Amino acid sequence: MTQRLTPTAAVLLIIPPMLWAGNAVVGRVVSQLISPMTLNLLRWTLAFLLLLPLAYGVLRRDSPLWSQWRRFAFLALLSTSGYNALLYLALNTSTPINVTLVGASTPVWMLLIGRIFFGTAISGRQLLGAVLSIGGVVLVLCRGQWTVLMGFHLVAGDLYILIASMGWALYSWMLAHPTPQSASLRADWAGFLLGQVVFGLGWSLLFAAAEWTVTDVRLQWGWPLLAALAFISAGPAVLAYRTWGAGVALTGPAVAGFFMNLTPLFTALLSLAFLGEAPQLFHALAFALIVSGIVLSSRR
Repeated sequence: MTQRLTPTAAVLLIIPPMLWAGNAVVGRVVSQLISPMTLNLLRWTLAFLLLLPLAYGVLRRDSPLWSQWRRFAFLALLSTSGYNALLYLALNTSTPINVTLVGASTPVWMLLIGRIFFGTAISGRQLLGAVLSIGGVVLVLCRGQWTVLMGFHLVAGDLYILIASMGWALYSWMLAHPTPQSASLRADWAGFLLGQVVFGLGWSLLFAAAEWTVTDVRLQWGWPLLAALAFISAGPAVLAYRTWGAGVALTGPAVAGFFMNLTPLFTALLSLAFLGEAPQLFHALAFALIVSGIVLSSRR
């Protein structure tokens, strides 16, 4: 059944892209103060503490979470730990605008993963939309200079966010196909998120331990870092998940998916305001290609 986009739903779905854009910009700002895996670990540790009073019941011994621990551990690897770790890692070598534009290709990966792993057919319209969106991603990767393709090589950050986008697409398909046991946890947004964060903390600790072992870790405590941690823990990590879930419940995932592509626009505005990184013409062209492809792919 098609669901109507109401003003309330629109507000709920606009909040997450704003917060996710802020997450990318803040991650870039503090990249010289803290190493990416350490930032990710601290972020989700604080998010865990925020969620615990709201959903501590999901950690009880008789909770259905523990019978589904393998599924939740994999969901956490794809989302709370893996995606965000790769995002912060990408911001060490790429700009927030580039990262969010490449990340806007996620719906294309959703089409491909749905076809390969879940047997969902891809129409000609969807295929054309995928070509347009990938064209936008390629435009970002070559920095608007097509001659770069002759000696093309990925900036590390672009590769990281491509991998993260593919993982998020698989994560989204898994959410759309819950097991009966995990579906019972979906009714409580805080409990469902806390179940992922618990296992995500384990992955994040492993990633951080590897970072501490093989690199020189950056960690400069001070008010800038503390303020950044407070924002990314309460905003993009908790509030964005909550409002996104409420918005999707009102409109359905097809309509909500369009709002994800507001993230590059908000990122460009925030980057100009806080980083002095003005968007380039190729960013606008790439954004237009990506959105056109996704709109075309999503039309019935």
